[in-house]
Parts: sequence; C-alpha cells; structure tokens
Amino acid sequence: MRWIKRGLIGLGIILVAAITAFLTFAPGYVEKGRNAVVPHDPYPVSDTAQSLHDTLVVGDWHADSLLWKRSIEHRAERGHVDIPRLIEGGVALQVFAAVTKSPAGQNYEANSAETFDNITPLAIGQMWPPRTWGSLAERAIYQAERLHKVAARVPDRLTVITSQAELDAHLTARASGSNAVGGLLGIEGAHALEGDMANLDRIEAAGHRIIGLQHFFDNELGGSLHGTRDMGLTDFGREVVAEIEARGMVLDLAHASPAVARDAIAMTDMPVIVSHTGLHGFCPVTRNFEDDLMQAVASTGGVIGLGYWGDILCRDATPEAIAAMIVQAIGTVGADHVSLGSDFDGSVTTAFDTSKLASLTHALLAAGLDEPTIAKVMGGNMVRVLRARLN
Repeated sequence: MRWIKRGLIGLGIILVAAITAFLTFAPGYVEKGRNAVVPHDPYPVSDTAQSLHDTLVVGDWHADSLLWKRSIEHRAERGHVDIPRLIEGGVALQVFAAVTKSPAGQNYEANSAETFDNITPLAIGQMWPPRTWGSLAERAIYQAERLHKVAARVPDRLTVITSQAELDAHLTARASGSNAVGGLLGIEGAHALEGDMANLDRIEAAGHRIIGLQHFFDNELGGSLHGTRDMGLTDFGREVVAEIEARGMVLDLAHASPAVARDAIAMTDMPVIVSHTGLHGFCPVTRNFEDDLMQAVASTGGVIGLGYWGDILCRDATPEAIAAMIVQAIGTVGADHVSLGSDFDGSVTTAFDTSKLASLTHALLAAGLDEPTIAKVMGGNMVRVLRARLN
C-alpha cells in the first residue's frame, strides 16, 4: 500500500506542476499568436519626420492590452503596447479598452450572442479574480483596476485621465518635458452593464469614460455590425446613450450596427467616435461603415479612428498603406475628423508596434500631408473631442 500512496502523491505533484506550467506559459503563448507583428526591415524615418513626431501630441483611441497576462509596466517581447514602448513611440494619450465578452468563431459577418464566450476561459486561465469569471461588469472593473495599479506604481510614466482638468494637467506636463503616458479607460461593448443601469455607475467610478455600445454580437442595447439581427437602439440602449451624453462620457460606435449608429447620432447633440475602423471607400468590407455614415459621424464634430490591421485595409498594414487610407479619409470626412485607432493587442496582426509610430508620421509626410494636418490626425482631433466631452 505504501507504494500506491507514494505513486498517488507523485501523480499529484506531476498534475500540480502541469497545471502550474499551463497557467504560467499558456496565456503568453496564446497572446503571442493572437497579437503578432510581421517581421520587417526597419521602416524609414527621416530626420524631418522624427523632429515633427517629437513635437506632436500623439493619441490612440483603442488598444486591448489590459486583456492579456502581462503588466504593461514592463516592456514585453510579445504584443503591441506597454508603457516603455508607448514612451518610445512618443504616445501622449492611449485609450485602453476592456474586452468582456467575445463569441467563439467571431467574424465580421454574423455572430450569435449565445455562442461560447472566449473571454471566460481566458479570465480563468489567466487567474483573474473569481468575481470576474461569471460577470461582465466585474471584468470591466478588474481591467480598470489593473491600469490604476500600474499608474500608482509608476506615476512618472503613467497617469489615468478621467476628467478635463486631468487631461489639461497631463498635456501641460508633456509640454514642459514629461514623457508620461495619459491612459484613458473604455469598455468595448455595453453588454458589460449586464442590462442594469446601476452598473454604469460602477464602471464610471472605476474610471471608464469611453463607452462602446456593441462588440461582435447583438446585446441588450441594440444590434451589432456583426450580429444576427438588423436592429437599432432598444429602449435600454436609448437610456444608456442619454446617460453617456449627460455624464460627459465619450460615445463609441465601433462595432455598432448602422441602425444603432444612426439612432444614436439622431438622438444626441455631442461629438461621437468610431474608435477603431477602416474606411469603406478605401477597403469595402463589412467591418467598415459605409462612407455616408462616416460623414454623419463627422457631422457631429466627432472622429473616426483608423486602424492598423490588414482586414480593414484590404492590404498589408504597412505605414504607407495606413497613410494612404488616412489621406483618402481626409478627402471623405475632412481633416478635422480623422484620428488614430490602432486596435493594438486586439487579436490582430500588425506591421509594427506602438514604439514605431514615427514611421507613420514619416509616411504621412511622404504622402503629401502638411504638418498642421498631420498634427490633427496624430492626436489633435482626439484632444479636441476629449475636451468637448470630459467634465
């Protein structure tokens, strides 16, 4: 019997070691595959482009970095965004979006809300607190907590912005020589409210200020661009949109159905955004709103944040390709309504990470844009909308 006991103990040790190894290494392995950077030769950055880039307020409307099991405090060998690489890329403002639910087999055409959720095993496998395993609201709050903890550890390199006063103080510090990053929080899909307006209070208190209505599936607020029902805002959706406007938050229409987007624009008097997208006239795929709807977004005083991945560009996402889309977007909606919305760390493959953003400034100069227009696109338009919306 003793050898049986010893065998069971040994088996238990092996099992614990295997589980520990899986929980330690598997999340990183998954992310490395999901958020790849294509191997490439160095992209050109002229002295003129670097000098211009160093003067810009660079801002990005969308990255999903808080979803993954690594601290953005430290430079990583995987993914696209962390504080050291943001500083190297000269980024002044970065929105970190909380992903709370993602349907298995997600695609741009049609997804059911009832499909298996990919974020649940990710939360468990990455050892998020048990409170997040069955609650979308808790997932949004936990990701916000992660950002606040990094800011508390390195306040000279990251500050979390929740108000206009904090935004202005951050930009003043940057103008005086600080290279700290200003982090803003948002939710990618208001299903994180779980149909309960009280959760908007909790999510707002956690620091979230950019509110996306949908992600890859229809929810309690209305239809998704990638859902199964062609529907606009529900009564609950209208209630949430009205609260977003009243509270000084930013309304994000990325992933919303065209009907939801038009309903929201019609019922509000505020600049709205599409945080990460492509231009349909440049790349005619379902993921990109058609150009007339982008013009409606622009008519609110809002902006479209153009992304860095091939699916929304219809070609490899090089700096030159992104610059070409930006030039066409300016012709479509105007220079005051184009921003950056990378979708870094959002399960996309890119041609560069955030440390190489000066290569985009170089590409915009090479494409013929003048310096004031580049300053608007790279961050000026984002700052204008944030100042218009944050209290």
